[in-house]
Amino acid sequence: MNILAINGSPRKDWNTATLLNKALEGAASVGAEAQLIHLYDLDFKGCKSCFACKTRGGKSYGHCAQKDGLTPLLKRIENEADAVILGSPIYLGTITGEMHSFMERLMFPYLTYTNPPATLFPRKISSGFIYTMNISEELMKEMGYLQHTKTNEWILSLIFGRAESLFSNDTYQFDDYSKVVADRFDPVQKAKRKQEVFPKDCEKAFEMGARFAKGGIV
Repeated sequence: MNILAINGSPRKDWNTATLLNKALEGAASVGAEAQLIHLYDLDFKGCKSCFACKTRGGKSYGHCAQKDGLTPLLKRIENEADAVILGSPIYLGTITGEMHSFMERLMFPYLTYTNPPATLFPRKISSGFIYTMNISEELMKEMGYLQHTKTNEWILSLIFGRAESLFSNDTYQFDDYSKVVADRFDPVQKAKRKQEVFPKDCEKAFEMGARFAKGGIV
């Protein structure tokens, strides 16, 4: 089994990356090959709406025609990955720009303009999305974040065959809260949450990775 985790956060060792690494640890614990890719290390742009991936009889039908730093990763996902796990913090109510651009390039070429829509991805694989965010579970629901995440889960399921999501809420954002203007947050409460709840999120990520490596999904 080959499991790829894609980090859409600019931070390589903070909440999102930590959870993705835990998922890969879970995958490796049952014998899978596992690797973390940082999108911010790659030089690429989002979809440029050339529709080469939709051109009837075109040489790029079903594949992104752009050639840049993302191209090798897209090929690896199609040819090698048995599961993919995406991870992103929530910025201004949505995933990061890099993650969104990546998803455009990954998903759109496989999505057919048929009725109903279908996928051109050649296999069924497991997929997951790990979200980290500064707000609580209650605010996440009140502010409509779940509609956004459900859309992502729908497109992942359509393209790859199956998908699930993991949410890590009320995350610890700074090494030292006294150095930033963030008076609306209680650093003591944040630290308590990091100590008591975040480890449980890490356990869930580990279990996701192990389950994917075994070919399963909830």
